[in-house]
Amino acid sequence: MPEPGLSPDDVRAVDARVLAASGDDAFGITAGGFLAKPFARLLAERIALAQALFGADVDLTSGSVLRRLLELTALEDARTWAALGRAYDDSFVATARGEALTRLGAELGVPRPYLAAEGTVDLALAGDLPDGTTEVVLPAGARLTTSSGHRVALDRSARLGPGSPAPGARVVALVPGPGHDLDPGEPGERLDRWEERDPALADLLALRRATGGAVDVRITHSAPLTGGTRRWDDDRYRDVLLRAPRSLWTVEAVESAAALVPGVRQVQVRDPWGGLDLERSIFGNFNFLERLFSTARDPAAPAYLQVVVVPSRGAVWSGPGGLHEELEEALEDLRPAGVQLRIEPAEEVGVGIAGTVVVDGVALPTGDAAAVNGSAAATALRERLLTRVRGYVDRLRLGEPVRAAEVSYALMSEPGVVDLRSLTLLRAPVAFERFRTAGGAVPGPAEARSAGENLAMSAAQVAVFLDDPSRLVVSRA
Repeated sequence: MPEPGLSPDDVRAVDARVLAASGDDAFGITAGGFLAKPFARLLAERIALAQALFGADVDLTSGSVLRRLLELTALEDARTWAALGRAYDDSFVATARGEALTRLGAELGVPRPYLAAEGTVDLALAGDLPDGTTEVVLPAGARLTTSSGHRVALDRSARLGPGSPAPGARVVALVPGPGHDLDPGEPGERLDRWEERDPALADLLALRRATGGAVDVRITHSAPLTGGTRRWDDDRYRDVLLRAPRSLWTVEAVESAAALVPGVRQVQVRDPWGGLDLERSIFGNFNFLERLFSTARDPAAPAYLQVVVVPSRGAVWSGPGGLHEELEEALEDLRPAGVQLRIEPAEEVGVGIAGTVVVDGVALPTGDAAAVNGSAAATALRERLLTRVRGYVDRLRLGEPVRAAEVSYALMSEPGVVDLRSLTLLRAPVAFERFRTAGGAVPGPAEARSAGENLAMSAAQVAVFLDDPSRLVVSRA
């Protein structure tokens, strides 16, 4: 029987030059990269060589001993070619993987960074809420600490009310690395207090003071945080290495160094005098021969680079040991002589969603809309939907708009969702809601777009998802 994928024409295509040499210009290192010989090609070469040595009438049927030996050697050579291809790819940052990419990064002076440790804590409301307040909302990024100064932040917002604790609230360490794999059984590693200086907790602290400490949110930390020994994945690490410059005096050098500072989620370095400012409203509206595009730079004014940073949730920007100070230290030796750095946080724009999600095949209780949406099944569904949308929003870059079509795709990807009605994107401050008052009133303005309309961002703005499920209604098909 002929070998699957191998025809007599394949054998005849092996010319005498290939039989007399160990190489072939069509394979190996080519202009398009490394091309490994496939198993069928290797077997065809061996069959052609056997016929040249032993004659065309040699028995090379699938059951012959010689044919089996040729197949075994061709298979082993195919594995060798595959290994050579991997070794070739692992020699370049653009294609290396795993440990090979780590070694290339170390040679460039950019070791693969650690990830932040993660874990859970249990939160419970202590005391009776004042009249008019039905729920306390702790926003994502609210910081918790240990007695020894380890700091973590809530990864998701937590909502607590009378008899409604928040077990298993997910937290993420602010500083990456194994040093924050906190074990509550070890001295000084138990998360048991809130960061008093955290602006995100201002309303909770005000409520605590107003009630004389009778109302508070208790923290129970029983499971250790893990994952601090993990490193960045290949794609994220490769992106940093490809942007890593081979010279100090470049904008790319500043951006690469800033991206590696713990607490930086995104960074963009702008050189105002290094090119055209496409954001100016005047750009494109006049002929360059008629007037100047902009006035000349004042020679007495200092030149500067603008570093726009998107901090991670819970990162401390100002003060001793803050993110601003760490960025200044990391970039001081990289900036060109005579050029100052203007390090600024990006403007975070809160993004929420509102609308009706129509489901089919999802186990929901019977009853009216209030009973359905108040059920545990609907609550879990909304949590899964918000997680999908949050994953999309968190991947957006500085200045990138939030597209309603992408949000619809994320929601419709959830099994059981068959339709969306009146899906609306909400634009609101990041410090959007702290307490939910009786009657459902939400403090702070929330600007709703028309159904299907995108949320545009300016060059210095970045979208931050507000995981508020109250505006998402679940309905049966």
